[in-house]
Amino acid sequence: MRTHAWQKSTYSGDGSNCVEIAATPTVILVRDSKALPGPHLTFPPSAWADFLSHAAKSNR
Repeated sequence: MRTHAWQKSTYSGDGSNCVEIAATPTVILVRDSKALPGPHLTFPPSAWADFLSHAAKSNR
């Protein structure tokens, strides 16, 4: 079983109730920090970059 380096956002504060990501060379994995063994979403890096760009624009 492969282990990924999951990261939480610096905006997460105490680290509970947040989203975590793990970047691999081919995909970005996203999961709920409250459900670590649970399912995760998989995005191509280009789709994740588009999401981050949109989120940054929406947060202004």
